[in-house]
Amino acid sequence: MATTAHRRYAEIMRDVEELINDHIVQQQRGTSERSKLKLLVPSVGKFFTPLALEEAFNFQDEKRRISSRRFVPPSFNDIRLTLNSAQLISLVRDGPIQLVTFDGDVTLYEDGQSLKEGNPVIQQILKLLTRGIHVGIVTAAGYTESEKYYARLYGLIDAVVDAIAAKELEDPKLVVLGGESNFMFELNYNVEHFLQHIPRARWLLDDMRQWREEEIQELLDVAEQALQECIDSMHLSAEILRKERAVGIIPSTSPGSQKFTREQLEETVLVTQQILDLSRVGKKVPFCAFNG
Repeated sequence: MATTAHRRYAEIMRDVEELINDHIVQQQRGTSERSKLKLLVPSVGKFFTPLALEEAFNFQDEKRRISSRRFVPPSFNDIRLTLNSAQLISLVRDGPIQLVTFDGDVTLYEDGQSLKEGNPVIQQILKLLTRGIHVGIVTAAGYTESEKYYARLYGLIDAVVDAIAAKELEDPKLVVLGGESNFMFELNYNVEHFLQHIPRARWLLDDMRQWREEEIQELLDVAEQALQECIDSMHLSAEILRKERAVGIIPSTSPGSQKFTREQLEETVLVTQQILDLSRVGKKVPFCAFNG
């Protein structure tokens, strides 16, 4: 039974892989709207690399024994890991790799925690830096001070600094991009907390330069009002936290306050996103509404 299941799963992955390859060919011709994948999934976006899905599935099936399960079908995690492996295989084959980026929470470390010394991912990132590959930590955490990013990433940063001191690394390229692409810091061995703030003028894309500060603040005003309406309508024990480029809700510190439920948070996100989508400024300034 496991052999039959494996063959069928692999065939499905091969079919999807071929659909993606066809879509990439149509992209290159400027006719992506004609791809079979686009007809099946109208919202599909651009693919920058092929995806070796069949090979990736074979790799993950060997590790996770997906085909050997009788009652539990392939899960979200099974598919996610297969996609991750397919992307890695494609990147390595198409190389050379110049940049690797990582999310922070629930990727490099547990949600709300820090990347501490001893974490096995640190040695892997050091290997990337040793090979001259640029490494970026891309996080939603919107701090304006290097000290706070250092507190979240100190295990990695200290390991890189130690490797520099031991002459095991020379001029490593490590950057931190925080606040959903609003604040950039790069490794600097000679400054406090080893992270140097980089002014936006040095790294903003041309499209980002068109965003006016008053429109950004107007967008945050609309979002803040939407959040307040959610607090009132669902009687949330919440306080609004407004930052330079973000606004959100945090649990209230008042006595007797209750924790948020997942459903309340999801409702808040969807309501806020819809209000922003329909607003004038929401059509001009890109934004991200999420439950962190």
